[in-house]
Amino acid sequence: MIFTDCFALRAFSILKHLLLLYNDIYGLFRTSCFLNPKNIRISPYRATSSCFTDTINVSFFVQAQKTPASVSLYHYTLLFVFEQGERILNMKITLITVGKIKENFYRDAIAEYSKRLSRYCKLNIVEVADEKTIENSSDTEINLIKEKEAERILKHVPDNAYVITLEILGKQLDSVELSKKINSLGITGESHIIFIIGGSLGLHESVSKRSDFKLSFSKMTFPHQLMRVILLEQIYRSYRIINNEPYHK
Repeated sequence: MIFTDCFALRAFSILKHLLLLYNDIYGLFRTSCFLNPKNIRISPYRATSSCFTDTINVSFFVQAQKTPASVSLYHYTLLFVFEQGERILNMKITLITVGKIKENFYRDAIAEYSKRLSRYCKLNIVEVADEKTIENSSDTEINLIKEKEAERILKHVPDNAYVITLEILGKQLDSVELSKKINSLGITGESHIIFIIGGSLGLHESVSKRSDFKLSFSKMTFPHQLMRVILLEQIYRSYRIINNEPYHK
């Protein structure tokens, strides 16, 4: 059997393809063992793979019970092979950012990394409008601004997406750790990762609560426009690492 799905190692995807074999296995044991269909159970229990390789190993048990006291346990390992060069890129990466970029050099850098990432994932960049800030704003005014921006952000966040927010107090990862994070999300069945970069005043608590993982690039403060470029570069670097391709250390 040939898989053309780069992220087919997700558990639900593997189970879907195992169903193609289910009837054959089911019929084989029913015929050979003269079993009641209710007494046959097929249970996948392990799937191992990586985007580094072109194979998936799936192990599962077939339990055949002739009588309540007689149980036969059969173990099988299937090898699913990717068809090289025909992988379907299922992972969707979305960047939600606050405010528009005006500088051409930022736009050019974003366009370049977007082009490079098209080989590895489906990239979408969403820009929501920012609120005008006034110097010496009160805490109440600041919170109101962040709340309005949060409403615009959360409109673009579906319930089934895995959300990573960029926050100063988040967890710091190196490039290899970030690549492992993205790869593990694909393995566990997450097909849509959303990265959120807040406005100049930061993120409202409602966005932070929706976050599944809080990521910090540094304790330093960076321009939010530059942060978009840095984030895209690190996502691109992560995919290079995942695919065992050269990258600058």
